[in-house]
Amino acid sequence: MDYASYKVAVVGSGYWGKNLVRNFHELGALLCVCDSRGEALADAHSRYGVKTTSELDDVLADPWTKGVVIAAPASQHYALACRCLLAGKDVYVEKPLALHADEGRKLVELANRKGRVLMVGHILEYHPAILELKRLVSNGDLGKIQYIYSSRLNLGKLRTEENILWSFAPHDISAILFLLGEMPTRIAAHGGSYLNHNVDTTLTTCEFPSGVEAHFFVSWLHPFKEQKLVVVGSKKMAVFDDVEKERKLVLYSHRIDWLNRVPVAHKDDGQVVALENIEPLRAECRHFLDCGVARTMPRTNGESAVRVLEVLEGCEESLKRHGSPIEVSQGTPNYFAHPTAVIDSGCDIGEGTKVWHFSHIMSGAKVGANCNLGQNVVISPEVEIGNNVKIQNNVSVYTGVILEDDVFCGPSMVFTNVINPRSHVLRRTEYKSTVVRQGATIGANATIVCGVTLGRYSFIGAGSTVTADVPDYALMVGTPARRLGWMCYCGVRLENSARPNCGSCGRSYEIAAGVCRAAVDRPDEEPELTQAA
Repeated sequence: MDYASYKVAVVGSGYWGKNLVRNFHELGALLCVCDSRGEALADAHSRYGVKTTSELDDVLADPWTKGVVIAAPASQHYALACRCLLAGKDVYVEKPLALHADEGRKLVELANRKGRVLMVGHILEYHPAILELKRLVSNGDLGKIQYIYSSRLNLGKLRTEENILWSFAPHDISAILFLLGEMPTRIAAHGGSYLNHNVDTTLTTCEFPSGVEAHFFVSWLHPFKEQKLVVVGSKKMAVFDDVEKERKLVLYSHRIDWLNRVPVAHKDDGQVVALENIEPLRAECRHFLDCGVARTMPRTNGESAVRVLEVLEGCEESLKRHGSPIEVSQGTPNYFAHPTAVIDSGCDIGEGTKVWHFSHIMSGAKVGANCNLGQNVVISPEVEIGNNVKIQNNVSVYTGVILEDDVFCGPSMVFTNVINPRSHVLRRTEYKSTVVRQGATIGANATIVCGVTLGRYSFIGAGSTVTADVPDYALMVGTPARRLGWMCYCGVRLENSARPNCGSCGRSYEIAAGVCRAAVDRPDEEPELTQAA
C-alpha cells in the first residue's frame, strides 16, 4: 500500500522509539521526529533527512501529519494521547496505553467521539509465532488448553517511572488474553523491591472462566535473558522462545500413560514450526498505517489495551495485599453465545445478538445489536456489522466487508476480499472493501466479488455471482449477475412499470433510466437515488 497521503510523526526517539522511527521511515510514512533531546533530533535528521522538532505543538499544527506515534515514557502516554486525539490525529501508543484503566477508557471514548484510530503497541500480537499459536489454539490442534506459563527475564534497562509489572508484563498479559479470548476471574501477584521503591520482580497467577490457569514471571534482576511462553494442551504442548534464532516455536506431542495407576511420561523430541520471516514491529507499524488509510479498527485497539490495564491493576492490588487473590468482575454479557462459539477478546458485540454453534468472532470485529449468526459463521478482524443482521450457516465475512443494518446473508453465500488470490503470494495489503447497504438480501450460495457495493434493499438471487455495483432495490440473478427487475422494501418483486405499487405492502416507487426510488410516503424509508450498474 502507498502511504504517500498518510504521514506520521514519532514522538520520542529513545531506547525503543528509534526502532519505530526506522520502521516508519522504511515504510515511506515518516514525516517528522519530535523529542526533547537535541542529540536525538540531530541523529534522526542525519539518518533519515526528516523534519525534527522539540515541540509537540509543531506536530499537531501540521496538516500533513495524519498520525502520531507515541514512544515517550509511560507516565506521559495518557496526556500526550489526549492532546493528539483532540487535535484530530490518529494515535499509536507504545504499551501501556496509560497507567490507569480509567484513563485508558477515557482515551477510547475520546477516539470514538473524534472518529480517530487508537492503537496500542502490544507487539506480540503481531509476532508470527503468537499468530500461529492463536491458530493452533482456535483450531483445537493443541487440544483443551490447561495451563499457560510465560517468563520475561533479563538484567535489563531499569526504569524509575514504572515498576517491572508495568514495563515487562503488558507483553505477556496481552498475548495470554489474545490466545485465550477471555479475561481472568482471579489474580494473585507476589513481588519484591530490591533496588528502590519500585517492584523489580513479580510472579502472577491468573484463573480463567474456562478453567485455564496461567502465570507469568517478570524480572529485570536476572542473570540471563529469557523470553518464553509455554502453552500446555491435552494433545500437545507448545513452546515459544523469542530468544531462540531457529527454534522459536516448537510443538511437543508428549504423552502420559497410566501404568499400574501411576502416570508415566513419554517425551517427544519436538517439532519446529515454520514461521513467516517478518519483523513483528514492521508488521505492527504497517498495520497502523493500513488502519489509518482504510479507517478501520486496529487489532490491538484501545478496548483490548484497557483489558490489559484492568489485569495490571488487579496485579497491583494483589501486590498491595501481599499476594491475596483479587476477584475480577466479568460482568454479564448482553448477548448470547453458544458454548461451542469462540469469541476473541477485543471484539464488540451488541445487545441481544445471538452467536450459534461453532461460530468464531475475531478480535477487532464489530457486530451490532439483535443480530443472529448461524452455525459455522466466521467474522474476521475489522469487519463491521450493523444492527438486526442475519447471517445464515456456513458464511465467512472477511476483513474489508461492511454490512449495514438489516442485511440478510443466506446459507453458504461467499464474500471475497482479494481479486487475484494465490496461495503462495501474500496479498493482505491488497484487500478490497465490500459494502452491503441497509436491508439488502443475499441468497444462498451467491458469491460477492470484492470491491463492489450492494445498494439498499437490493436482492441477490441464490447462486448468483455479483461482479459490479448493484443499485438500490435491484433484483440480480445469474453469473455474472444481471438486473432482472426491482424488489420492494418488503421483499416482494415489483411489477414492470414506471410507477409500480407493491401488491403486498402498498409502497409506491418511481423507476426511470435504470434508477428505482421510493416515493416519500413512508417514514422508514428515505428517498435516495443510485445509478444503475
